[in-house]
Amino acid sequence: MTTLNSSPSEPCRILVLDDEPLILLDLEFAVEDAGCKPLTALDLMEALTIVQTHAISAAILDVSLGKGQTCEQVARTLAAMGVPYVLHTGDLDRMDEAVRGLGGTLVPKPTPAAVVVARALEPLLPRPV
Repeated sequence: MTTLNSSPSEPCRILVLDDEPLILLDLEFAVEDAGCKPLTALDLMEALTIVQTHAISAAILDVSLGKGQTCEQVARTLAAMGVPYVLHTGDLDRMDEAVRGLGGTLVPKPTPAAVVVARALEPLLPRPV
């Protein structure tokens, strides 16, 4: 796995939102292995607070958060800020049109955590000339 270099003044911070604690933990470790700092949230409100209080480099968002909630509000906020994100979901067939239209990169569950993180970091890596 390629690690993303970041300076102490500008660490790479990845928001990870998932309502399943074990998946969240797995993604958290993969973000650390990639050389970035994970900012984790188990629910919508926690994720919105992180977005409002931290500089985010990229995000991994679980689409379905339980209790009828989705990541739509977080995704729209990140998009308005120009922050790239991955929609990590096992519900591709059941996603509503609002979520389908968000424009994030879709990564189906199950996908190994390191692959999900790599997809989230792709927009941040230097492009070959």
